[in-house]
Amino acid sequence: MEKALFEINPRLDRPALARRFAERTRVQIRDVLTPETAREIRSILQATRWSLAMRGDDSADTPPQSIANAELATPAGVEKANRLARQAHEATARGDYGFRYAHYPIIEALNQRWDPGGPYELLLEYLNAPDFLDLAREVTGIPELVRADGQATLYTAQHYLGRHIDSHVAEGWRVAYVLNLAREDWHPDWGGYLAFLDEEGDIIEGFRPRFNALNLFAVPQSHAVTYVPPFAPVGRYAITGWLRDR
Repeated sequence: MEKALFEINPRLDRPALARRFAERTRVQIRDVLTPETAREIRSILQATRWSLAMRGDDSADTPPQSIANAELATPAGVEKANRLARQAHEATARGDYGFRYAHYPIIEALNQRWDPGGPYELLLEYLNAPDFLDLAREVTGIPELVRADGQATLYTAQHYLGRHIDSHVAEGWRVAYVLNLAREDWHPDWGGYLAFLDEEGDIIEGFRPRFNALNLFAVPQSHAVTYVPPFAPVGRYAITGWLRDR
């Protein structure tokens, strides 16, 4: 008998989750999947060959860049990664937008056939299946949501995502999602929080990395992923992306 890969927890209190989203435009749905399927997805992330995503400054002249896993095994790739990391840190030090984290770009991998028939293709199908999209529509109250994109992410030592708002409404972005698959005993001192900020930069709400928890929040709104310090013993696994109306 084949293992199930993605099953929504049938015991979710969807009306209560919808009320919270309506009040705050964001919600964390804990125990969103059955425990067995959540563990299966995390095992996929743990076996992933990660690339690095980095950016310094939010302008057309400094687009985000990805360094593939194979390139990171070369001296030139290491040099490139160090240079981009410096640029990201310098931009963030100036107060500009920067980020640095490991990722597996699911859409790109699918289009370029990195792993035909692999588990990420199936995961993307589940993210676009009625069960998941209906849950998102019901909780957010946005019936126009029609598809999800996605990438797998890993935030480990010295990784972060600077403050930004996800303003790509013209591209159909309506709701951002983060399917958290962090270790069950994630400690607050290890960072990696999804933090929401007001106009003065104060944190008005933060979601701790958890195992089997789905964050949903309307975009645009100001948010960041807080810095993971060098002493954090493990990384923050997740699948992230946007739910779109086109």
